[in-house]
Amino acid sequence: MPGLLGKKIGMTSVFSAEGKNVPCTVVEVGPCVVTQVRTVEKDGYEAVQIGFQEKKEKNTPKAELGHFKKANTTPKRHLAEFKFDEVYNLGDVITVDLFADVKFVDVCGTSKGKGFQGVVKRHGFGGVQQSTHGQDDRQRAPGSIGACSYPARVFKGLRMAGRMGGDTVTVKNLEVLKVIPENNILVLKGSLPGTKGSIVIINK
Repeated sequence: MPGLLGKKIGMTSVFSAEGKNVPCTVVEVGPCVVTQVRTVEKDGYEAVQIGFQEKKEKNTPKAELGHFKKANTTPKRHLAEFKFDEVYNLGDVITVDLFADVKFVDVCGTSKGKGFQGVVKRHGFGGVQQSTHGQDDRQRAPGSIGACSYPARVFKGLRMAGRMGGDTVTVKNLEVLKVIPENNILVLKGSLPGTKGSIVIINK
């Protein structure tokens, strides 16, 4: 599936042709450089590896420097592989023009981390009891987590309190509102996973 790497800039809103105020997310997409071309003969599959965002040479291992030198490009901070319909060579630059005629895209990113949370926020529990009956601190408790006689253990996957967020999330069928090639900007309807400045993968 063809796509590119991008950086989430932030959210804003635009007016549609009908006069509605539409919330949207602005993403800086590319330019991405082809750093490796996978072939069936050598790798067993066909794909194109692309790099995004500059990286200082002093912070780049020598093995990576040699990898980027083969593509005749500077070191890149983020790498990803895509299966393009077009044929690309080492060093080719792919810009946001890839999405010029695309109406909908899928976006994959890392959601915001929310730290250690209880079961009410993490899983939507309703609480175990009413606030009457002489108790005042059990509304947000998870309740029983299993029988003590049999199986005498807690089943795997039981929904309990724990760390929340920081997961890989894919949002599908986001409408492309506008493509601004001169600034490498893609405007998408709705929200994307992650914080401002986080890296996202955008697929056709």
